[in-house]
Amino acid sequence: MSAPLRIQVFVSREQEGQYLTVPFVMPPKVESLSLTCQYERRAGTGSGGFTPRQEINIIDLGLIAPDGTQVGASGSDKDSFQVSETEATPGYRTCRLVPGEWRILLGAYKIAPEGVAVAYELTFTHKRLRLLKGDLHTHTLASDGVLTLDELGRHALRHGLDFLAVTDHNQMVPTDALPRLPGLTMIPGIEWTHYKGHANFTGVDAPYDGSFMANTFEEVQARFASARQRGALITLNHPFDEGCPFTFDMESLPFDCLEIWNGPMRMSNMQAIALWHSFLAAGKKIPVCGGSDYHRSQLFLFPGGPTTCVYAMSAGVSDILAALRQGHAYVVYAPGGPTLELTAGESLMGDSVPFSTVKELEITVNGLRAGDVVQVVTAQGGTPLLKAENDGNFRGHYRMDSPGFARIEVLREFIPGIPMLPALVSNPVYFDTQNRASRLI
Repeated sequence: MSAPLRIQVFVSREQEGQYLTVPFVMPPKVESLSLTCQYERRAGTGSGGFTPRQEINIIDLGLIAPDGTQVGASGSDKDSFQVSETEATPGYRTCRLVPGEWRILLGAYKIAPEGVAVAYELTFTHKRLRLLKGDLHTHTLASDGVLTLDELGRHALRHGLDFLAVTDHNQMVPTDALPRLPGLTMIPGIEWTHYKGHANFTGVDAPYDGSFMANTFEEVQARFASARQRGALITLNHPFDEGCPFTFDMESLPFDCLEIWNGPMRMSNMQAIALWHSFLAAGKKIPVCGGSDYHRSQLFLFPGGPTTCVYAMSAGVSDILAALRQGHAYVVYAPGGPTLELTAGESLMGDSVPFSTVKELEITVNGLRAGDVVQVVTAQGGTPLLKAENDGNFRGHYRMDSPGFARIEVLREFIPGIPMLPALVSNPVYFDTQNRASRLI
């Protein structure tokens, strides 16, 4: 949190009845803004601590964004407010605090003959990297789920999630329809559902105009191109699902993420991980994510099963989606599963580093169970770093001997006698030569 910005303006009696604006500059990377307003509203205190009822000055308060949008207006009812992308004082709306010139709305409703000094104090809370846990693939009764939006959100909170994307089949959900639940960022989305494949478009109210229908590949491409142009996060879902695999040509469609883990770990997910690994080995940089595909609670089916864990700069939708695009994420079987920190120098998973100067990974895994295996996976295969003898944590290093990629897996024997399965899969760190790898999106 930086030092408060203090602004004082003088309003004359001649300006009574006018709406004025007070400009200020929003710094970069601000997560939340708090503003207070002070002025002499009533005449001085009388004897015995008496405060007169008569108001000699009345100043209205509001906020205007750089594009001229009204963020809020609270009249003279409030002398302070707070705004961020996830929370806002009633009378104000949540929004991104983009850097640039903003304006305080000053309504000179009533001004004393001698005028009045109005003092504003603005406090900027800057963004910081934090780990957030969420589910990027869920359904409500608007399609084939059984819960309302509010019920689904509260269910997610009970499971310890920080964010939740609502992705009903071919049903758009606007941001304004999402419930406001403290501690949970709800993300608008849609699972574009076609007989030849499914894809999530998340983060925007309307990724395309008109109907979802597409009877030609050109119409399919048009839906994807519109979603990309409007800023949606595009995820290709469950490519090897038993009932609805993704059979479109991936190289002919723009996308941001590949869903490699859909619901409980099973053969179709293992095939998706293998497909992704082949892309990485071919030099393609593709971020991955997971989602429960939640419709209703059943054995092994719950919000956050699996959980996508994101290192984001705030809990705002824009920062969560930005982190997913950057690959600053890993997937774990449940919200209470192991946690991972994976860095190379100052870079996170998903980042590219020059192999000429950075060759070593630093790995921290917390929440291991006895028998868990931590391994580094490169194009050459998996290299075990640890088999946990007891419950505990692991901290270690891995040195690359050539350019390429390196990612982390935690393997676990969930049921005695059943082969070990992934409990955690991370995005890689990319160790680049001068000729950087291509990207399939």
